[in-house]
Amino acid sequence: MGNEQKFYGWKLVGVLWALYLLNMGFPLYGGAVINSYMMKEITMDRTTFGLGFSLLNLFVGTSAILVGMTITKWGVRKTFIIGSALIAAGALWLSLVATEPWHYLVGFGFLTGCGLGFGCIVALSTTITRWFVKFRGRAMALAMTASGFAGFIGAPAMNKLIASSGGNWRLAWMVVAGIAVVSAIIAWLFVKERPQDLGQIPDGKEVTETATAVAANNALVTKYVWTPAEVYKSATYWLTVLAAAASQWPFFFFTAHWIMHLKGKGIAPADAAFAMGMFTMGGIFGRLISGWLMDKIAARYVFMLGMCCYLVGSYLAVQAAPNAMMSAYIAAILYGAGFGWTFVAQNTMLGNFFGPAAFPKINGSLQAVTAVIVSCAGVVGGKLFDMFQSYTPAFELNAAIGFAGIIVVIFATMPKPSSSAKCSESA
Repeated sequence: MGNEQKFYGWKLVGVLWALYLLNMGFPLYGGAVINSYMMKEITMDRTTFGLGFSLLNLFVGTSAILVGMTITKWGVRKTFIIGSALIAAGALWLSLVATEPWHYLVGFGFLTGCGLGFGCIVALSTTITRWFVKFRGRAMALAMTASGFAGFIGAPAMNKLIASSGGNWRLAWMVVAGIAVVSAIIAWLFVKERPQDLGQIPDGKEVTETATAVAANNALVTKYVWTPAEVYKSATYWLTVLAAAASQWPFFFFTAHWIMHLKGKGIAPADAAFAMGMFTMGGIFGRLISGWLMDKIAARYVFMLGMCCYLVGSYLAVQAAPNAMMSAYIAAILYGAGFGWTFVAQNTMLGNFFGPAAFPKINGSLQAVTAVIVSCAGVVGGKLFDMFQSYTPAFELNAAIGFAGIIVVIFATMPKPSSSAKCSESA
């Protein structure tokens, strides 16, 4: 394995990029556009509309516990395929069955949410953690830029498809189902579980070379082999969970209500869809910056910088108007950057702090707990609008939660195993 050109890890990053693009970008970001048209046929208030996104977030997270178990038993490839199958089922349900609000909640909130849980975050981040050590942050960031490209393409494309078909949002969901089938085929053909399965090693470098590089890199990566039981006793883990929840609340509110917020301000649907695309493109820059920084400086500093994007973005989002589209575009970019930035930091932090052995279970648990905490973001945003006929209070709440997240992550320092654990390892 002296020849790095033969290392499959970077090719696998490209495969994961494609899977994330297909499984996250179109059902979620494209779905936000499709659902805004669906409301014209399936009458519901903003609270119910937001509930669909809250349920999606909840099932993305709560399914993560099962995802961790599935990865351990059957591997990441089959886990990706299960996710694609669930996304396809949800899209077909919405296309062929949905006529009532509860149909929307089942198809989008439950089926699509579970599909995203199985087909995206935990499986992708587990694969990256297994294949990379020295370049883990950058590899994680590159793979996760896919959802940004998908949103930038998918949201306007879904809007154009629906507009050109006379408002046929059911056709758009049928297209999403077809995209999910393509992602399942890609996963089956190209996903590889571990570098050892191909006779390779992480980073494509000798173990001693990687270990030396990591040690020289400010000891950002743990050398201790953590067990899930030990991780759950670590204060750093639970601080990371709270910080992750704070970073996800604004994202899920924004995904659910951003287009409705802009339309309510008098902004044209095409411009609103483009602004959603800018949101996802901002995620690309946030992920790349975060991935580069995660390999250079302490994880908590990277996380804090990312959270600052929400503070400025919330202020600009309130200023958005037909004659102030630049505020809308910059707000969307900052919200996307804030989520992409902190999401890469969150997943890389877990790998750096606790290692690959415990990663599937502890990341699944993190996703589940944060989902429970932030599952009501869409509902709360919709309720605040119904109460005040404005999304301004919701954006103010986002800024407050972002500030609280910064305070929490200040204390998320590199964890240290207990003295007894060190003695056992030495023995």
